[in-house]
Amino acid sequence: MKAEPDIDQALLLPPVAATALAAGYAGDPFALLGPHTDASGTVLRVFLPHALAVEALDRSTGAVLTTLRPLQVPGLFAGRLSHMQPYRLRIRWPGVGREGTVQEVEDPYSYAPLLGELDLHLFAEGKHYELGRVFGAQVMQIDAVPGVRFAVWAPNARRVSVVGNFNGWDGRRHPMRLRHTAGVWELFIPRLGAGETYKYEILGSQGVLPLKADPVALATEAPPRTASVVADAAPFAWTDGEWMRQRAARQSVHAPLSIYEVHAASWMRDGGDDGRIYNWRELAQKLIPYVREMGFTHVELLPIMEHPFGGSWGYQPLSQFAPSGRFGSPADFAAFVDACHDADIGVVLDWVPAHFPTDAHGLVQFDGTHLYEHGDPREGFHQDWNTLIYNLGRREVHGWMLASALHWLEHFHIDGLRVDAVASMLYRDYSRKAGEWVPNKYGGRENLESIDFLRHLNDVIATRVPGAMTLAEESTAWPGVSKPTREGGLGFNYKWNMGWMHDTLHYIERDPVYRRFDHDLMTFGLIYAWSENFVLPISHDEVVHGKGSLIAKMPGDRWQKFANLRAYLTFMWTHPGKKLLFMGCEFGQQREWSHDRQLDWFQLDDPLNRGAQYLLRDLNRLYARTKALHFGDCEPAGFRWIVGDDRANSVFAYLRLAHDAPPALVACNLTPVPRYQYRVGVPHAGRWVETLNSDAGIYGGANLGNGGALVAQAIPSHGLPASLELTLPPLAVLVLMYEG
Repeated sequence: MKAEPDIDQALLLPPVAATALAAGYAGDPFALLGPHTDASGTVLRVFLPHALAVEALDRSTGAVLTTLRPLQVPGLFAGRLSHMQPYRLRIRWPGVGREGTVQEVEDPYSYAPLLGELDLHLFAEGKHYELGRVFGAQVMQIDAVPGVRFAVWAPNARRVSVVGNFNGWDGRRHPMRLRHTAGVWELFIPRLGAGETYKYEILGSQGVLPLKADPVALATEAPPRTASVVADAAPFAWTDGEWMRQRAARQSVHAPLSIYEVHAASWMRDGGDDGRIYNWRELAQKLIPYVREMGFTHVELLPIMEHPFGGSWGYQPLSQFAPSGRFGSPADFAAFVDACHDADIGVVLDWVPAHFPTDAHGLVQFDGTHLYEHGDPREGFHQDWNTLIYNLGRREVHGWMLASALHWLEHFHIDGLRVDAVASMLYRDYSRKAGEWVPNKYGGRENLESIDFLRHLNDVIATRVPGAMTLAEESTAWPGVSKPTREGGLGFNYKWNMGWMHDTLHYIERDPVYRRFDHDLMTFGLIYAWSENFVLPISHDEVVHGKGSLIAKMPGDRWQKFANLRAYLTFMWTHPGKKLLFMGCEFGQQREWSHDRQLDWFQLDDPLNRGAQYLLRDLNRLYARTKALHFGDCEPAGFRWIVGDDRANSVFAYLRLAHDAPPALVACNLTPVPRYQYRVGVPHAGRWVETLNSDAGIYGGANLGNGGALVAQAIPSHGLPASLELTLPPLAVLVLMYEG
């Protein structure tokens, strides 16, 4: 479109700039568009491809200030205002009828820079802890005009645009302003609101990239759709004040901590295996009463951050600030957490700061360069999972990831983060052969940048969110995982005891006739049990990928399998360390877990499955109310061996202890042969009550036991002043409490 001969030449752009606008290559739109003052007043330019006509209106009165003229390239309009003043645009678009469709909206290019210098400085330093309230899509008002402010980090991009249904996914419509000091692009789009879908169109050095989801999106579309969603800015009305005040005590090393690990999409479905996934509010109505009835103190959710592939179970997330759209809105998730707290149940989230998937709409080469990931595949590509490794040595990535953690803890009142794959973060040579990894600056294998990140993470959480906890899934002998950073540790509150899990599972899988040869596998964990604050985990990883279900690991016929399961769970619940159990294990689900179907709840019609469930319920209740069974979980004073060396009979006996509380005696017989008149030393003569027997009939056992109680005689045994003669049921564990 050629300009008319009498056009005001000041309205025109340099031809190169006009062509760049039309082609989508203009990297500084605010230099070309919006109002610009000159000696004759104010020049106003807009670029609106496909618009038929544009007028500028007085923002207060609605009076027409000027009619903009089409100039130079299709979509470019310009006019002159008498002076700089607030205005809005009246745009006529093609549409039904003679006048087409008319839209009135403020001009995005009339706004001054949006983000404060402090925000940009803190982000560049990796110390902006509230990115979820600043970056991404923020619903707000500017000069009493409602809209959405967008901000995204893409320092090496030539141009970044916000695209969505609101602009026909045309990257020429809403190019953003670059804040050079931090490499952050920003734009306020007036009259946009919550619920809009959007992405970023990014022009890199090699051309336009695939459309990118927002790295700080607060909401997302449900897969397989991949757009980000403008989240509702209305604050959630929390009712969990009392829980939050008590949380620190509930999660201390002296408190009972029993965690139910859940994959939200497959715990239960509406209509069975092929049914609809429950949303958060529906899940709250079904899962929370079950967790409460079963006596668990916490529910731990496999990652619910948005992830494109359901088969990753959430462990390959792309939206580190957004709850998955599979289950509803962010407000729905907040309501679920609030309902958990109202039921006295804590919420732990699995969180993945180690790696991310290579989906084109995600973080991979976000601005055309290796921005979030390492450029060298020896540092940046994870061979085991075909994922990319975060460059946590880059301050902006370090701070972005830390802000993600705080977003869940502060915005959603999450009680703890279980940090996934910590071992892969600590070592540069993790799962790599010689020559496949890059040493640190000292020539060592330790990943100094990730270590610094983990320590910083735990220090910041301890300061900003006191009472929240972090748990490390760490499978090596790295020292001090749960020691404070001031003592040289990593600063986690708890560490998963992967060694205990592997050793004891190996033992319990053995035919009892051979267990005498593996006796030490059950006792070895006590050698290092207090080197960390441990959680004993029987997690999802143990019941997938051909490993079979927990009940399927047990030897013997069906009755013996369930007896073994009951004995193993009772041993676990009476062993030092906090507890974690994956869903379905509590009732002995036979099939290996699959994320594509719900748990086999129909198996509860079988008395053996139902009995295992009853046992786990009673174990949780006993663990919670018995100080001796939980107070000393993380300290040597809470445990004493009585019988640890009877490998011939596969018998173990030990005391659980707490100051100013009665001791608990635990006796385990892990063979199918009953043991009669088995003498066990105890610290006190007097009455000992059989509080729990895993062989009880209600649990599916044979009901062999000690008649409910025994009196210890003053006959020394095992270095203790008194002793009991016990009947030890086959493949069973007893818990006896001293009554005096």
